[in-house]
Amino acid sequence: MPTEPVAESPLATALSQLRTAVDYLGLSESEWATLSTPRRILEVAVPLRRDDERVEMFKGYRVQYSTTRGPSKGGVRFHPDIDLDETIALAMLMTWKCALTNLPYGGAKGGVAVDSGTLSLRENERLTRRYTSEILPIIGPERDIPAPDVGTDERNMAWMMDTYSVNAGYSVPGVVTGKPIVLGGSLGRNSATGDGVAIAAREALKARNIPIEGARVAIQGFGKVGYWAAKAVEKMGMKVVAITDVSGGATGFATIDELWEGIKEHGTLANIPGLERITNEELLHFECDVLIPAALADSLTGKSALGVRAKVIVEGANAPTTPAGDDILNDKGILVVPDILANSGGVIVSYFEWVQDNQDYFWTADEVAERLNKMMMRAVTEVHELADGKGISWRTAAHALGVGRVAEAHKLRGLYP
Repeated sequence: MPTEPVAESPLATALSQLRTAVDYLGLSESEWATLSTPRRILEVAVPLRRDDERVEMFKGYRVQYSTTRGPSKGGVRFHPDIDLDETIALAMLMTWKCALTNLPYGGAKGGVAVDSGTLSLRENERLTRRYTSEILPIIGPERDIPAPDVGTDERNMAWMMDTYSVNAGYSVPGVVTGKPIVLGGSLGRNSATGDGVAIAAREALKARNIPIEGARVAIQGFGKVGYWAAKAVEKMGMKVVAITDVSGGATGFATIDELWEGIKEHGTLANIPGLERITNEELLHFECDVLIPAALADSLTGKSALGVRAKVIVEGANAPTTPAGDDILNDKGILVVPDILANSGGVIVSYFEWVQDNQDYFWTADEVAERLNKMMMRAVTEVHELADGKGISWRTAAHALGVGRVAEAHKLRGLYP
């Protein structure tokens, strides 16, 4: 049985996945060195004046992993556990994700090591603007385009856009995506990642000849990804049978709308009366057709993967499965739709937003949804066909396609000077 490495990190996991793809593609050690090295790393000090006039210092990062296929693209996290290794890993995954979905981007990631829940509205704005000012020299609509992530939302993007625009001397809506609609945001952006996860789940069920109507779905995480994924799979005819958030979770509810009303009244899933309680660990082992880990990294480890009973796993979160966990799931014959494919809906619609900002012409919600479905379907089909044709996992196929495209772009551009 595979054993879990001690203190497995997101970066170690990402590098392991990259090595598998490099070896599968038969790339050289020189190409490995290029692909495994971030292009640019910026670490900044972010001072914050609290509402009581105290000044606290926070650490911030922006990693531009690759700009070979275009400007780098990636979210901004406000979370106390952020560190440089995790930021590099997430920027690396974004690089392969953009290449896999054929977006003209490289990958980036950034954030501040802060608990956003402890910030007042004005403190959040001051921190966001100061962080933006610190990374200002390396971002821009043709350089690096931030977006919301864990702990940030469209308000943060509005502040980032305004800070950049004030320094530029004119409005630059394309510097960030995930903005409010009135500032150049795109219809469909809020639900995009969850919508993409649902599309991936639907196609994975088809690949396993499992009926979509009535398929049982369990979701770990009820935030920006989990909530919208739940809504989308329900609309497709699937049945969400269990769901958790940081407080734990529940089964025995009728609809997601009913559950959401309960959260608005009682605060967390665990506080809603009349439902059967379930822990996050029990959620991973729930008997279902589709399991969607949509929380944080490293949920499915060499230990927790042993009890998984789902037929299909669709990774809504970034890096929710460690290499040891992946080996176990593959041995159990469970189809895993990897994160760089499953949760790519967010960056796809971010690309749509960037395109709309650049051309000053905006699409309807139906047009956005149609284009998202088309791009997700193309990526899923390419991964499915390569995996089946070569007898490899969907994760290896997805990374081989993404890494291969970046490697080809490196080769065609050459080395300067």
